[in-house]
Amino acid sequence: MEFYKLSALEIAEGVKNGKWTASEVLSAHLERIKKYDGNINSVVTLSEESAQREAEEIDRMSADGRAQRPLAGVPFLVKDNFCTEGIRTTCCSKMLSDWIPDYDATAVRRMKAAGAVLMGKTNMDEFAMGSTTESSIFGPTLNPRDFDRVPGGSSGGSAAAVAAGFCPIALGSDTGGSVRQPSAFCGVQGMKPSYGQISRYGIVAYASSLDQVGPITRNIGDMAAAMEVLAGPDSNDTTCDAYERPSFSEASLAGIEGKKIAVLTGYDTDSMDRPLIEAIEKSADYCRSAGAEIIEAQLPITMKHAVACYYMVALGDASSKLACYDGMRYGHHAEGRNLAEMYKKSRNQGFGKEVRKRILIGTCILTRGYYENYYVPATKVRQMIADEYAELFKKVDALICPISPALPYKKGLVEEDPVRIYLGDAFSSIANLAGLPSISLNVGFTEKGLPANVQLMGPRFGDAGLLALARSIENKAGCPSIAEIEKKGECRI
Repeated sequence: MEFYKLSALEIAEGVKNGKWTASEVLSAHLERIKKYDGNINSVVTLSEESAQREAEEIDRMSADGRAQRPLAGVPFLVKDNFCTEGIRTTCCSKMLSDWIPDYDATAVRRMKAAGAVLMGKTNMDEFAMGSTTESSIFGPTLNPRDFDRVPGGSSGGSAAAVAAGFCPIALGSDTGGSVRQPSAFCGVQGMKPSYGQISRYGIVAYASSLDQVGPITRNIGDMAAAMEVLAGPDSNDTTCDAYERPSFSEASLAGIEGKKIAVLTGYDTDSMDRPLIEAIEKSADYCRSAGAEIIEAQLPITMKHAVACYYMVALGDASSKLACYDGMRYGHHAEGRNLAEMYKKSRNQGFGKEVRKRILIGTCILTRGYYENYYVPATKVRQMIADEYAELFKKVDALICPISPALPYKKGLVEEDPVRIYLGDAFSSIANLAGLPSISLNVGFTEKGLPANVQLMGPRFGDAGLLALARSIENKAGCPSIAEIEKKGECRI
């Protein structure tokens, strides 16, 4: 049985009905990882023994008639900044190269409680700071669609693993697009839920006011099922809102007839790759055919200030968050003649170039004078951006816009043109600034096999309605299975 071609829901249904065992499903996926991951380097740590124990426990429950968990036997992977009990968690940095947590992140714990089986950890940009997954101490991840291109970042390993059929669900963290942009580059579906929808407890922070856990899947049905499991209040995370969540799976089936959908205008379309503009036009047509009304909308404050605002807030926060890694309390330790030299050596050796750069800029932003002139105004502009979206969503139910201005980047662009990489966050970072739900939706492929995609956005805690929109478009656009991808030659695995 080619389990890697099945969705998460199909796998769980088979386990619950006794068609196959969780152990069989796990073995098949582990074998595929070992056979093919050498080509793309998406998985940095395999936890075979603990995964086998978890799968065997699911099988024992199944034999006793107790395996009715929603994700029974579904193998999953998580980004290497999720705490995992007894499993190395490095953030793909030398600073944490030998750290093994003694507890699971809430998101990991909830996946396990739903019957999912954790296989290991995926590659990422160091401390989640990047858009290409090239800064990892384990080496770069390659895009399974085209080995000459990056998978996006910072959750590039998770997106590449799902695209390659290593697991039907992977988890990532999204600070400015780090789940959605790699999902777009790898041709899978990725979601950043509303801020406060899913607990961040146990996630190594980059910027706490922006970070959010998000699922990556190959179809919206699996995404809704994952949201059903992950979303909910958590006493360990006071920013995780305590309200009664709807059934995301049921809500995703609702359809969009009678809904009003806005398409973003007012940005420079000439600077975007043409297939991405066509993807937006195609998605709008799909919405019309499903009974929705399409209008145009402009967001002048957001389009003008989002990137600058995002980097002021994110880097200032990162400077504060990463200050604890000093070689004495936490992280890589280097000897020095005095305390100051020890700090300097530990942080220089422990952090990579991109992380050091962002910490330095963030520290500068938070110093006297710069703080008043840059950081404080950025927080005010952030509120203006949130207000602009709040006004928009009084008139419409959702927004369609780009997730990235470009198709997957060629390898090495981050060194050749770092400014272009930063400007690539123009569309993805706005959902984080405003705390809104956002989905990166694959809607097909170019003639060269590169993924085309759109971004869907909705009002705060409008996650369920956004899943319904995504599913409606997916029903029209189609969702290529692994088998179809392999047949078309669109996947290099």
